Amino acid sequence: MDTQLKDIAVERLTGGSTTMSEYAGKVLLIVNTASQCGFTPHYAGLEQLYEKYRDRGLVVLGFPCNQFGTQEPGDAAEIAAFCETNYGVSFPMFAKIEVNGDNTHPLFAWLKTHAKGVLGTEAIKWNFTKFLVDRSGTQVERYASMTPPEAIADDIEALL
Repeated sequence: MDTQLKDIAVERLTGGSTTMSEYAGKVLLIVNTASQCGFTPHYAGLEQLYEKYRDRGLVVLGFPCNQFGTQEPGDAAEIAAFCETNYGVSFPMFAKIEVNGDNTHPLFAWLKTHAKGVLGTEAIKWNFTKFLVDRSGTQVERYASMTPPEAIADDIEALL
């Protein structure tokens, strides 16, 4: 991973912090999530990808965000309970963050500069925007909210 990515600090949903260096050498699928969104069922597909590929080096990382239609109003305990109860989420989840604006989390600032959106825009348009990062942290692909997780499987396979 390049120095910039590996040094970014992230707060775990359950408390405590780490840096992205914890995931060095892994293929990462990083997603801004929400519990009350039309795309919330993507949690199931994300969990399926994680279960299928984690032994080969994929890590799905979920980052709850309440910036789009206030669709993630819960606190950490509520988010964790929702993900576990409704979708059996076992992949790492992190503290609620912002992905756009003055308080954009450094991870998403980094991702947006490395994988532009439609017409070269950086702003994230909605919940469940997905970023696929290769093992070296240099190649980043962005997928729109409407892209179902299973549609990314071939791209994940190519990086594993």
